[in-house]
This record gives sequence, structure tokens and C-alpha cells, in this order.
Amino acid sequence: MHRDPLLPGDDDGSRQSESLNRSAAETPPPSASTGARLEEFERLYRAQFGAVVSYFARHYADPQLVADLTADTFVAAIRAFPDYEEQRTRPRAWAIGIARRVLDRYRRSDPREEDRGRRRSLQRMLDRAETRELMWWIDVERSSRELIDRLERMSRLDRETLELVDLCELTPAEAASELGISTTALRVRLLRTRARLRAEGGEGV
Repeated sequence: MHRDPLLPGDDDGSRQSESLNRSAAETPPPSASTGARLEEFERLYRAQFGAVVSYFARHYADPQLVADLTADTFVAAIRAFPDYEEQRTRPRAWAIGIARRVLDRYRRSDPREEDRGRRRSLQRMLDRAETRELMWWIDVERSSRELIDRLERMSRLDRETLELVDLCELTPAEAASELGISTTALRVRLLRTRARLRAEGGEGV
């Protein structure tokens, strides 16, 4: 897959590294048998790349780790894509949902069981230009990482409620569905979390 990085200020704000493109391309969807379906995934990938890499850049400042988790997300996405129906789930919500589960799995993993050979292989895939691109994303999300740090004092549900709506730009209904709570309950948590951030100092988001 050819390299197609977009510079800061482009319409969708996306910057795509060659290594992440290769990671997704090397794992074909098991039942995507038509070229049209593959083109649909390509469009979704390009449209949601920025949202996914930003999601991980809000949590980590290590470009290699951001690249790894982003690649893992799109590998999982391309495998799940044959069952994806855009009429039922907006692409942004679907991609962020997968990224959220990839992050949760990473945090739950035992570092001693990490596949070191795989990590070394991914590290070789990132060249200097790709690392610079990822550092650009990480720098853009600096203030959001500071907000994430402030949210650590709150419950996980409150943290994720605010992150999914205010940072990932999911609708309250989409965020509620992802978190398994009602939209009303999510709105209450969102208002409470925003108020708490303001009370602690600063305007939050």
C-alpha cells in the first residue's frame, strides 16, 4: 500500500505512516471476497486513522507504542469488517470501540508475556520519518494527555464518559452504547465530570 501522509491542516487532519498501512494490509479480512468491500474498508481506514492514532496519543507519548496499538486496532478492524454495518454504527464509533478494547487488552497484559520478537519487528518498521509523524500526533495531543491525567482521580466510567464524548467526539448515545449504560445516565455523568473538573481548577475541555 502506497504512502499517503497528510500534512497538518489538511481537511481531516490525518497523517498515515507506511508501517501502519502495511500492518493492516498484511492481514486480509477472512470473508471479504469482493474488491468493492475492500475499497470500503480502505475508505474507512483513511477516514478514521486520525481518530485512532489520536486516541492512543492521548494516553501514551511513546511513538512506537502508539504505532503498535494503532496497527493492532486496524488489524482487528479489518478482521471484523465483514460483519460491520454502517447503517447501524457510525464509522468513528466503531473504530474507537475497537481501539478502546485494544487499549484495555494492552493494559491487562502481563509485560513478561509480551512477544518481544514482534515488538522488535515493529520497531524496525518505523523509520525516522514515520517516527516524526507520530511525534507530531503526540505533540498535538499534549493538552489532552494532561486532561487524561487529571481524570485519573475519577472513576473509570466517569473518565471514559468524558473522553468518548469530549475528546473522541462520539455522540452521547454512541458513548452510552459503548460503555453499556443508558444515554440519560451518561449525560448525568458527563455533566458531573465536567463540573468537577471546573471546580478543581481550569476549564477542563
